[in-house]
Amino acid sequence: MDNRGTPNHGAEYEKAIHGQCGQAEMADQMEGMKWLMSHPWVDCDRIGVHGWIYGGFMTISLTVNYPEVFKVAVAGGPVIDWKWYEVMYGERYMETEATNPEGFAKTSLIPRAKDLKSKLLICQGAIDDTVVWEHSLSFIESCIKNKVQVDYFPYPTHPHNVRGVDRVHLMDKVTMYFEDYL
Repeated sequence: MDNRGTPNHGAEYEKAIHGQCGQAEMADQMEGMKWLMSHPWVDCDRIGVHGWIYGGFMTISLTVNYPEVFKVAVAGGPVIDWKWYEVMYGERYMETEATNPEGFAKTSLIPRAKDLKSKLLICQGAIDDTVVWEHSLSFIESCIKNKVQVDYFPYPTHPHNVRGVDRVHLMDKVTMYFEDYL
C-alpha cells in the first residue's frame, strides 16, 4: 500500500508528511489494516510488521501507537529520533529541531518505548553511518529504564544495510522471529 509521502503520486501526496514524519503514514497504513482485518482469511491475533530504515521507524511507530493490532515486529536500522538522522533526508522532511520543535517531539520514539507491548526485534549494522547506533541504542536504553523487554541483534561488519551472504542470515533471523512469536 502506498501511504502518503510515497513518491510518484503528486507533490501534495508526497508533502503530506512534511514536519511530522510517520503521522499521515500511520493513519494510511491503519486504513489498510482495517481493510485486511475485515477479511476472514486474516488472523487478527497474529499480525506482524517489518521494515528497515524509514520502514524500521514506521515499524516501531506502528507498534507503540497500535499495540492492540501488531503482535510482533522486526525493525532494521530504525530512525528513532530525527535529530540524529542524516541532513539530506532529515531536514528535507522534518526541517531542524529549532524550526520544528513540536514535530521532532511528536515523532521521537524514545519517549514511546514505555508504550511497547509487541514483541520487538531490532537489527542494526554496527558500522552504520547513516542511521548511527545512537538511534537504536537510545531506544534500547529507554526500554531498559521503562522495564520494557526488547530483543536486539547487531551485525558487526555491516553498515546501513546487511548485504551479501549475511543477508541470508538476516532474513532467516526475521523469519524465525515471526515463526517463534506469531
